[in-house]
Amino acid sequence: MDKDCLFCSIIAGATPATIVLETDDVVGFLDVRPVFKGHTLLVPREHVVTLSDLPESLMVPLLGTAQRVTDAITSGLGAQGTFVAMNNVVSQSVAHLHLHVVPRTKGDGLRGFFWPRTKYADGEAEEYAVKIRAALDG
Repeated sequence: MDKDCLFCSIIAGATPATIVLETDDVVGFLDVRPVFKGHTLLVPREHVVTLSDLPESLMVPLLGTAQRVTDAITSGLGAQGTFVAMNNVVSQSVAHLHLHVVPRTKGDGLRGFFWPRTKYADGEAEEYAVKIRAALDG
């Protein structure tokens, strides 16, 4: 627990939130500024800041919970699908790892991702892939 973290405070019950679910490892609550109504945030109970900080032991509980919530949003709210996203540092409004599960319906006005798209110049995609592969190899 981080005493200065809003999400830790919600997990502890000290800050009110509209809780959707609680498990031993994960808490889900409605975003106070939803992209669409039903937009749910899933957070690990353990205070971790980014995906890189998430212990392997919490990966399955977090993604398993996300899977359950995406199903519940489609069946419970009549959404046709969901958008699942996670920011790491940049655009991360609260420094506690959180996964967004946003209900989606065709024609809802959300176009692709929330940011402009770009294109690779000829041969540039492979250059980026080489850099990422090299970093993965250590």
